[in-house]
Amino acid sequence: MDGKEKPWDIRERTFAFALGIIKFAQSIDFRNEALRTLGRQLLRSGTSIGANVEEAQAGQSRADFISKSAIALKESRETGYWLRLLKEAGLSPQGDCEALLQEADEIARIIGSIIVNAKINRQREK
Repeated sequence: MDGKEKPWDIRERTFAFALGIIKFAQSIDFRNEALRTLGRQLLRSGTSIGANVEEAQAGQSRADFISKSAIALKESRETGYWLRLLKEAGLSPQGDCEALLQEADEIARIIGSIIVNAKINRQREK
């Protein structure tokens, strides 16, 4: 992230995160096979978080909302994994991807909370 205030809305926050992932991936040397593989995985998972959050917003039911949100949670955790792997292997092109790692963790926690609240609300409706 670039030090700007983080958006409050999860849709905006995951969109901003995806932009950060794209910018980070642009600095990856895709001529290196290992970096190319890791970079593609990172791009896929890091940009899919927001796409799944958007899909959840248009869920056909509360169960659909929870399901799509759970996919977004899984993708945010996977993104954190790829970032940690790049960092610990010394392959992080920007040297330090700590801000992206922190944001992936925060997004995962927020989405996890959204899922818990949606499940509680679903139980109340029964």
